[in-house]
Amino acid sequence: MLGAMLLLCGSTAEANIYAYTDSSGVVHLTNVPAGNNKYRMVMRTPKMAVAVARADFNRVARAHYQALIRAAASRYGVSPALINAVISAESGYNAGAVSPKGAVGLMQLIPATADRFGVANSFSPADNINGGTAYLAHLLRVFSGDLKLAVAAYNAGSKAVIQAGYHIPPFAETQAYVPRVLAYYQQYLMNGGGNVVGANPQSVANAAPQLIQVSNP
Repeated sequence: MLGAMLLLCGSTAEANIYAYTDSSGVVHLTNVPAGNNKYRMVMRTPKMAVAVARADFNRVARAHYQALIRAAASRYGVSPALINAVISAESGYNAGAVSPKGAVGLMQLIPATADRFGVANSFSPADNINGGTAYLAHLLRVFSGDLKLAVAAYNAGSKAVIQAGYHIPPFAETQAYVPRVLAYYQQYLMNGGGNVVGANPQSVANAAPQLIQVSNP
């Protein structure tokens, strides 16, 4: 919900946030209730740069998932720093993220990848992290541990990397994606993986993302 709240703010965050839940259980958020008496204030925001507010949200969200990340890292032999790097680049730790191409969840799994690695519910943080990490482990094996190629394949697919002669494919998105993930990776390596204390893995696994509708005035 906090991530959706940040979307309501402009270059500085200085707006009260109002919300109501409709009969379908969808939470509607706005900073301009426009006289709609269904809305109730749920957050009084201080004046701060949006980048600062978003960074605070990312730190809280990152801490929330570290237990699951460490478990998946141990299970598949993948560095927690790499898993954190991919999640940072893919979703910013938003378990409810859905891309225009239909990729879902923390590690933005497309349906075919989710099916391939036994992910029953891509919105489940535990399932998503487990499937995404299994996919990363597979790509690292396919490309003999070459981190750049494995990361490129996570974005563009193994076939694209192979067709590019085992180089990063000449796609603008992938060309930007690989250095971004590797920069996060180096950052997390320096900070000890995630540099946060993880929550109880069972409570995190059972947490379901809440559907959010950001409403215009």
